[in-house]
Amino acid sequence: MSNLEVVDLPLLEPEAAAPCCPPLTSAPLSEEDSVRMAAMFKALSDPVRLRLFSRVASHAGGEACVCDIQDVGVSQPTVSHHLKKLREAGLLTSERRGTWVYYRVAPSVLASMAGMLAAATG
Repeated sequence: MSNLEVVDLPLLEPEAAAPCCPPLTSAPLSEEDSVRMAAMFKALSDPVRLRLFSRVASHAGGEACVCDIQDVGVSQPTVSHHLKKLREAGLLTSERRGTWVYYRVAPSVLASMAGMLAAATG
């Protein structure tokens, strides 16, 4: 007999993946939204982090193993540090599979950032 138990995971509701913020030209950001978005842009302001984020976002299948993206001109511990900062800012999610860690762009991150920077139409 197996001791494994099947657990149903919650599904994201469509509104949970919606952009967080209105375009900057349509309404002022709330304090909460400005703190959240500033943390994301701050994390991306480092060239190595921006390259790592880009490598994950553009990787086939929407996810990348750290072994496939770590060649960015810095040491492996530095890559790990930068990936941690991207996760802490809410830009990436990660999953350990065996000895490797796989990264994905967090749901709705690109839509949130693009939506906030889009010009409001009216």
